[in-house]
Amino acid sequence: MSESGEDVWDNFIASCSQAHLLQSGAWGKLKSLFGWQVVRVISGSLGAQILFRSLPLGYSLAYIPKGPVTSSGQAWKNPDWPRWLAEVDGVCRARKTVFLKLEPDAWEDPGQSELPAGFIQSKYSVQPPRTLVVDLSVGEEALLHSMKQKTRYNIRLAQKRGVIISSSTDVDSFFSLMQATGRRDAFGVHSLSYYHQVYSAFCSRGEVELLFASYKGEKLAGLMAFAHGSRSWYLYGASSDVHRELMPTYLIQWEAMSWAKRRGCTSYDLWGVPDYDLDSLEAAFDQRQDGLWGVYRFKRGFGGMLVRAAGPWDRVYHLPLYRLYQLRMRLRKGGDEPG
Repeated sequence: MSESGEDVWDNFIASCSQAHLLQSGAWGKLKSLFGWQVVRVISGSLGAQILFRSLPLGYSLAYIPKGPVTSSGQAWKNPDWPRWLAEVDGVCRARKTVFLKLEPDAWEDPGQSELPAGFIQSKYSVQPPRTLVVDLSVGEEALLHSMKQKTRYNIRLAQKRGVIISSSTDVDSFFSLMQATGRRDAFGVHSLSYYHQVYSAFCSRGEVELLFASYKGEKLAGLMAFAHGSRSWYLYGASSDVHRELMPTYLIQWEAMSWAKRRGCTSYDLWGVPDYDLDSLEAAFDQRQDGLWGVYRFKRGFGGMLVRAAGPWDRVYHLPLYRLYQLRMRLRKGGDEPG
């Protein structure tokens, strides 16, 4: 059984430029501050950072977000997969794990529905299953040209009307904007401590940028973007209730992409849209505002490719308790698990 420390893990994923942010040592360190136990298992060329959540009576749940990590190809086709999985089983059984949820770092292929042996398909994902990914490998003009005309117009309007984008470390102001956005759009936000910890975890590595859009000294919008290897992600964004006509959220998103591009990133993940195919999204986006529909209209303007994640897959260790979990999820309105 092989459990690796954070330094060993960081060295391992350093050779995998496409490793997902949620498999980084910094993300594991962050989650360990908020109720999760982090265990990292490496076997040959395959490894994963596993998050464990304690349950009553000594049981636990296990979760692998956007892993396992490998230098190339699908992890479950890696020759080290059987040995790695056996080690993961040992780690899980030692912690009386009810089931392991695996959300692989792979996009769904409609022509293939292969599941790794010993896993079952789950209806319940932790991360948003569908997203838009912007290609940053093209030039700036080509990137702008790939966007909707209205989005390009709004970016330039914000510039012409004097909206200024600046980098900052002012997490408190960002939290205030998050609270305003949560009240306006009726969604929950993390605690102030959480945003401080997430910024701190990635700041020392140069993998986070906190941006503000301001007008005449007043902060109108904030955005926290992340980069790891050749990939980047928009995870947290917020805006105030004033001067929305200045379109600060469009300009700040453009500047976040520019930051990621300067770092050498080739993709920018807009992180979460409603889980429907493109035709359904385009038919209903101007009529619905519930859930992630409220942000789809905004995100679609940046021209990303609509993709859906493979999985989620569950590996069951305690069938009776797993069935209780399934029942609970069926009874929950909406059916999504908290991240």
